Amino acid sequence: MSKIHFVGGEKGGVGKSVLARLLAQYHIDHQLPFTAFDTDRSHGALLRFYAAYTRPIVLDEFESADQLMEAALAADQDILVDLAAQTSLPLHRWIEQNDLLNLAGEVQVPVIFWHVLDDGADGIALLGALCERYLDHAAYVAVRNYGRGRDFSAFDASPVRARAQQLGALVLDLPELHAGTMRKIDHQGISLWAGAHNKDSGLGLMDRQRVKVWLRRVYQQLEQVGPTLFTPSSAPVS
Repeated sequence: MSKIHFVGGEKGGVGKSVLARLLAQYHIDHQLPFTAFDTDRSHGALLRFYAAYTRPIVLDEFESADQLMEAALAADQDILVDLAAQTSLPLHRWIEQNDLLNLAGEVQVPVIFWHVLDDGADGIALLGALCERYLDHAAYVAVRNYGRGRDFSAFDASPVRARAQQLGALVLDLPELHAGTMRKIDHQGISLWAGAHNKDSGLGLMDRQRVKVWLRRVYQQLEQVGPTLFTPSSAPVS
């Protein structure tokens, strides 16, 4: 069974693309089948760092957006969609004009919204609006990004969190990676795996160690939800 994962949060700078890259790397490292789509027309992170697995997509062109469902039906796999800032309007238009969530239910392709939060108020309000728009026709994962905020007490105490969890939403933490190390990965244009393991990546020993520790902590979070949210590999276990 395929699943479609929309990785967003609407606001720019909250870490959506970092999470999308982590999800892509997690799938590679765990041999989970996936195809990624990048909606950023100017500097798509998935297209840059995971080009072999990623296709460009234009959400305000229905024929382009249709690739998401076509890919989901072509093979059992996860469809990872990195939503650029300000893409929610064309995304919602495509979903609603095609009655996508009802169609997804008919063809048994679950839709999951990953909502990345900083510690500001806007992200909480946007999550609330998302949940009320689609209710229990989709699944939700709220991700507290500690690389973009320190104090999530307002979210934790909010009616939005309570409502989201009433709808079955999961809440995960995205640990912080040292900013200087992340800049080096970005400037080198390398995958997260290369940042952790490749001695020729341009990262020193301690930078690589920080990436290894960070990936391990992130993977511990993802392994809590993996059996529920990710499409398992159909390849035989050797």
